[in-house]
Amino acid sequence: HWSLIKVLKLFPDVENAAEMRRKLNQNITTENIQIEINYFDDKHNKNFERTYGWAWLLKLSEELNDWDDPDGKRWARALQPLADLMVDKYLEFLPKLLYPIRVGEHSNTAFGLSFAWDYAVATNHQELMLLIEERARDFYFTDADCPLGWEPSGFDFLSPCLEEMEIMARILPEDEFGPWFDKFIVDMEVLKPAEVSDRTDGKLVHLDGLNFSRAWCLYRAADKRVENSSHLRNLADQHLLHSLTNVRSGDYAGEHWLASFALYALSQKP
Repeated sequence: HWSLIKVLKLFPDVENAAEMRRKLNQNITTENIQIEINYFDDKHNKNFERTYGWAWLLKLSEELNDWDDPDGKRWARALQPLADLMVDKYLEFLPKLLYPIRVGEHSNTAFGLSFAWDYAVATNHQELMLLIEERARDFYFTDADCPLGWEPSGFDFLSPCLEEMEIMARILPEDEFGPWFDKFIVDMEVLKPAEVSDRTDGKLVHLDGLNFSRAWCLYRAADKRVENSSHLRNLADQHLLHSLTNVRSGDYAGEHWLASFALYALSQKP
């Protein structure tokens, strides 16, 4: 749904625009969103999609909230109660999370913080912003020499090192981010685009997504780390281009999600 919104905003006359709007009208309704909210009321579902799905829901809401479009405004209103619930879940969960989750898949803490931070900034949600900054500093500020040479793991679609770098680029002022970056990223030269051996395997194809997520992290860091900006952007471009033609692989394993990652990476490219 985020991809549909992003494409409609960028290319309102795209060939399938009417069909895209029909799908969004069908799915993002007050009634459907209430069903989603009700799902979380069950005690067994309260942590559902924590925090990957929470983060993407907030990214969808953020994308709708700044769109001057009659349909977009209606969808934003319908979605807002679910976005409010996700914010409440972040506010409840983050103080209880004593240690960050440093993996390359859905539960990565830094990724969840990054998209939530963007939503908080876009909506001026001060409580959420302050909590994310506090927890990111708690989790990551003293980290050093992240082992980029250990990446990637075989099923990664997020980089544990670079996702951490990206949230710190968001929350730290430039005079703090530069010194932090220099002690955290010691050897960027080991970073090469990941190779995929089988795009029909739902786990192995994650590595195409890793190339896209690495790219958006590197673009973010380049905006904040002026001394390294050219090198970081070139490295981001390498990762983005390495997997871009594989978004349409012909197999559902990658096609059902990689477009979102590619589109987000492209949207972060200067």
